[in-house]
Amino acid sequence: MSGQRSPGGKLLLCILLGLLLAVPLFATYLLVWDRQSQSETARAAIAQGWGGPQLIAGPVVVIPYTAEETENVVENGKPVSRTRMVEKELFLSPVSNALTTAVTPERRRKAIYETVLFEAGVKGQARFALPDDIGRYGVAREQLRLDRAELRMGVSDARGLLSQNGLKLNGQPLTLQPGKGLRSTENSGFFAFTDWSDARPLSVDYSFAVRGNGRISIVPRGGRTDWTVQSVWPHPSFGGDFLPVDRRIDDKGFSARYSISNLALGQALVLTEDLSPPMFLEGYGERGMSSGGTAAATVGLVELVDPYSQVNRAIKYGFLFIGFTFAAFLMFDIIAGARVASAEYLLVGSGLVLFFVMLLAFAEVIGFTPAYLVAAGVITGLLTAYSAAVLHSWLRARIIAGLLAGLYATLYVLLNLEAWSLLIGSVLLFAALAFIMWATRRIDWTRIAGQEE
Repeated sequence: MSGQRSPGGKLLLCILLGLLLAVPLFATYLLVWDRQSQSETARAAIAQGWGGPQLIAGPVVVIPYTAEETENVVENGKPVSRTRMVEKELFLSPVSNALTTAVTPERRRKAIYETVLFEAGVKGQARFALPDDIGRYGVAREQLRLDRAELRMGVSDARGLLSQNGLKLNGQPLTLQPGKGLRSTENSGFFAFTDWSDARPLSVDYSFAVRGNGRISIVPRGGRTDWTVQSVWPHPSFGGDFLPVDRRIDDKGFSARYSISNLALGQALVLTEDLSPPMFLEGYGERGMSSGGTAAATVGLVELVDPYSQVNRAIKYGFLFIGFTFAAFLMFDIIAGARVASAEYLLVGSGLVLFFVMLLAFAEVIGFTPAYLVAAGVITGLLTAYSAAVLHSWLRARIIAGLLAGLYATLYVLLNLEAWSLLIGSVLLFAALAFIMWATRRIDWTRIAGQEE
């Protein structure tokens, strides 16, 4: 019987029951992971056929040229060198490229899941000039096939391209062809043939509209890239290798301006090999990005509230809830003689674990903050009523209610002040430990309950 245990035995029992409750707590953590996986699958289904995260590169003038290539082969047991003419491509970046992007977001739902899609209208103007010292790049002027030049624009997910697209060369419209984009967009995009036999400077006007989701990025190249992006979405995320030189964010949306020179890029205007694709790291920050090899600038449309990550963080504090609540019951047990049974500890702990399940279930439907209030209020009311019966006093039950209310309020503050959570949490734990040590300083932990001291 609990009444025949020493205070030390009751403490050991609470610890064992707390460890036992780790099983349903871990199961709840797995449930959050499973629901988050289902949410990502549903969002991918919503975006299917619309367009993925979009990466824009170009325009770039691609010029075929002929070059001699020497290869060493073995004939009749002897090494032989052969020279043959091959055709390669020269990639000429613009001297300057100025583009604007207007992003129009749109929320889409499937059952209880929601994601943010967008349509982006891109307009820009680029200037090209064939360098007088092109021979410095290992290609002679007479090797260039300027009559077969191509103007290429890269779009990473061409499924999202809409119908209102156009390219103009020195004011004259060009006929667009599908595919043959740039390597940085994995050869996805569109292009147009152009005859550049006169080698005079080119002025290219381009406009197109593309659908996507998550983020829109550009690969800056050339002498200077100026990118202005704006949207009515109030929660942007700026990432990549460059940040905007100025930006504005308010309730009406955001606007940002980038200005990137080739000195910052470390690229020449003329390349004999195209740029490789950037490397995106989805888990870095909010739709964050890191690039390897090729630089890029990206703007993400952040879905501000992610209930799964918040519930996941809340579960990590589950042991503190169980520990503090069990400590309060233990104080009433060994000091006030309330005689709390093992099953009663276990039921109280089960109620504390149920809070996280209810938080997850409601957060998917009504959002995290309302769900937190509902789950905390229901569990506090349930455990308060149960404590009144177990502890045989409504006064003691109100103390438990105050403890739970303080714990839930503290947890909510910690979840919203992520940068300060460790500091605040450690100070509160110190204060709680000091109080428990003070309250139990006169307890003989080896004494049997009911035995004379």
